[in-house]
Amino acid sequence: MVRNRFDQQLENLNNELVTMGALCEDAITSAIRALFEKNMEMAAKAKETERQIDQMEKDIESMCMRLLLQQHPVARDLRVISSALKMISDMERIGDQAADIAEISKYLMETEIPDAIHLRRMSDYAAGMVTRSINSFVNQDLDMARQVILDDDEVDSDFELIRESLIQAVRERTVDGEFLLDVLMIAKYIERVGDHATNLAEWVVYSITGAHPEETN
Repeated sequence: MVRNRFDQQLENLNNELVTMGALCEDAITSAIRALFEKNMEMAAKAKETERQIDQMEKDIESMCMRLLLQQHPVARDLRVISSALKMISDMERIGDQAADIAEISKYLMETEIPDAIHLRRMSDYAAGMVTRSINSFVNQDLDMARQVILDDDEVDSDFELIRESLIQAVRERTVDGEFLLDVLMIAKYIERVGDHATNLAEWVVYSITGAHPEETN
């Protein structure tokens, strides 16, 4: 009976993580729409979603602490709970970066974004990595988690393409330097989202295997 109740609480934890992950993806999507669609409502939505993510971090942290204090988890359960605690920290940072992108987008409403194709692709890929890392945790899918870790190379590659493109634009003085710096900052925030998604996937690997990927390299 006690174990059944504990399993149900772990299931509730999984559901909360899925909800928080969906909010992260929504925050990123809203921020990018604000940028490309010149949509202030989307910018406001991204910032509101970031506040929801912050609250969920606190709620899930409390849930994890109750599981640790009120139950008697075995080693595998401890790995799952400790991984969840690490993951919500990365998801909170993803929310912060989405809000930062939304904030910068307010200053770019009147100008077309250079290298928009790579920036869109990069943002879509990073958001997808977040979703898949959460799914890999819930489904305990080791292969999916490891693929997310590998996929970060795609985000990094797009970031380098965007950076080189912006450097060339500065050299040619075709676009205002301050504007280019804002675009570079947005690309960097998206690149960091990919890094946090990778962190999420690495904690999934740990929750399943008991070994963090960095420890095995």
